[in-house]
Amino acid sequence: MTPKQAIIAEAHRLGFDAVRVTQAALPDRVRAQLAEHLAAGEHGSMAWMERRAEQRGDPRMLWPEVVSVIALGLNYGPDHDPRAALARNRHGTISVYAQGRDYHDVVKKKLKALGQFMGRYRAPLKVFVDTAPVMEKPLAAQAGLGWQGKHTNLVSREFGSWLFLGEIYTALELPPDAPEQDHCGSCRACLDACPTAAFPAPYRLDARRCISYLTIEHAGPIPHEFRAAMGNRIYGCDDCLAACPWNKFAATAREAALHPRAEAANPPLAELAALDDAGFRARFSGSPIKRIGIKRFLRNVMIAIGNSGDAALRAAATHHMQDEDEALAEAARWAVETLSNAR
Repeated sequence: MTPKQAIIAEAHRLGFDAVRVTQAALPDRVRAQLAEHLAAGEHGSMAWMERRAEQRGDPRMLWPEVVSVIALGLNYGPDHDPRAALARNRHGTISVYAQGRDYHDVVKKKLKALGQFMGRYRAPLKVFVDTAPVMEKPLAAQAGLGWQGKHTNLVSREFGSWLFLGEIYTALELPPDAPEQDHCGSCRACLDACPTAAFPAPYRLDARRCISYLTIEHAGPIPHEFRAAMGNRIYGCDDCLAACPWNKFAATAREAALHPRAEAANPPLAELAALDDAGFRARFSGSPIKRIGIKRFLRNVMIAIGNSGDAALRAAATHHMQDEDEALAEAARWAVETLSNAR
């Protein structure tokens, strides 16, 4: 086999569902879109995007030796429509990607194993999963894993909207694959599904209005204008992903580590509100949820309690009204006040 064929075969053996190759360069339009996004402040408080924008827009600025980029996808498709959980008002809804083991760890382990295999070619390489200044989605689209849909996420004809992405930057020259065409057409299902109108235009996301951003990245109080729309979403949001018609071709995740864990699949709000820090860390050990800390997590739980319409949950919120974390305390007071007329 050629080096490329051998690498692809090994990647599949390690459990990756999709593997393609592209050159270590991005077109000017991608950098222009990033600059426009940052200039408009649509990245919110994610200052790290701005600090290393130059490296993000050009792989060679991050690592001058890179020649080829291997784009890899790991399917995390759910076995049901995740939006069904939104109707269970007394339970929290957690994004599909966070219901299993932390994908950073799962994908990184596989990437490192593939990197060790590639050692036979004696070319330096680097592996990345999400946290580095790498434009994963444009690179994956350029490599042909899928295309960036109108919700700005990658869409695959084989896996719908449910792919974790990872990259290997390598000094090894590999034949590039053709990019995937955009198959969104006139469809706007993802845009219409957004509870907070976070898409000012197709292919453009204002993170400041996005529930995933608000529940995970945003520190401080949740803006009042978005609270009702959050419903029982306590960590992330899958609405735009789940609405994509291409999901009809999606398959359930093969990787067992990505299957939902009981403690993260639609958990009772009262149970979550009673967690202390030790309980939070134990419950979400090995989960990406642990990264936001208990205070921000409980802030989200308080908003969900306020939206539950169930007066029986007032006591769970009252417990946090005087918390030292003001964002949590304010959310708890809001929940109690909102439920004051509930039955």
